[in-house]
Amino acid sequence: MANRIYFLIAALALSACSMVEQEQRHPPATVLRSTGTPAEPTSGVAQRPTGTADLWPIDAPAIHAKSAILIDADSGRTLFQKNADEPRQVASTQKLLTALIIAERGDLEGMVVIAPSDTFVEPTKAGMRAGQSYSRRQLLNALLVHSCNDAAAALGRDAAGSPEAFGSLMNARAEALGAYSSHFVNPHGLPAAQHSTARDMARIAYRDYHRPELREIMRQTFYPFRFTTGRVEYMRTTNKLLGVVPGVDGMKTGYTDAAGRCLITSATVGGRHVILVQLGSKTSYIFNDAQTMLNWAAAR
Repeated sequence: MANRIYFLIAALALSACSMVEQEQRHPPATVLRSTGTPAEPTSGVAQRPTGTADLWPIDAPAIHAKSAILIDADSGRTLFQKNADEPRQVASTQKLLTALIIAERGDLEGMVVIAPSDTFVEPTKAGMRAGQSYSRRQLLNALLVHSCNDAAAALGRDAAGSPEAFGSLMNARAEALGAYSSHFVNPHGLPAAQHSTARDMARIAYRDYHRPELREIMRQTFYPFRFTTGRVEYMRTTNKLLGVVPGVDGMKTGYTDAAGRCLITSATVGGRHVILVQLGSKTSYIFNDAQTMLNWAAAR
């Protein structure tokens, strides 16, 4: 009897060792190897409420964005949706994903040397010159506050070697966040064969929202960018709601002819933290519509 118990204990121990060894050889599928960041569970974040239509709820205000979604920034619960799964170009709002990848890699005080290719992008840029060096934190500020495309190009190239390689990092990170309907090819959002959805962008924005270093940058109404020459340029935010509409504390604007006006807004309204994504709107509507949706959320 004692021998049988001994052999049983030995067998269980060997089985446990085998399982540990197998896990070491084959990491769980939830590990995102490209950034070294564990994938987050996406259940509950910007999910379509069961049985709802593309426009829900029916008593929500009418807005001009072709697709939109409003979520609770704490729980991730969907509060409003309009064509939220429609694939669209999202312009510079995809810089939120670029910023997330850079922030997660760390070493934000590390320096990036500007390459000639970084300076070729248009139209919005800081005006850095090839050979100059700036910290990743400086470039993130230029990226998120004033939407500088040369900052995006430099950060993407520095992280992955080329815009195309960085696009692969973006797609891997997006998939890990549950943004399965997206495809990205560059770090700045200039027109290309790429797309996302309002729901996917909400999932990306949700993750940015919970990165304190990114929240700190995105709430700024301006950023004093110091060039290596010593000149300081005060870059003003592209988000016209910041510093004007009470409770608004980020996140990112975007515009191209292909994408239309895009805006992702974070705010505290009625004691609730929310994130609003609007894609495919027009200049004359998008900021007013954001205020309308935030007032509606506060009333609820």
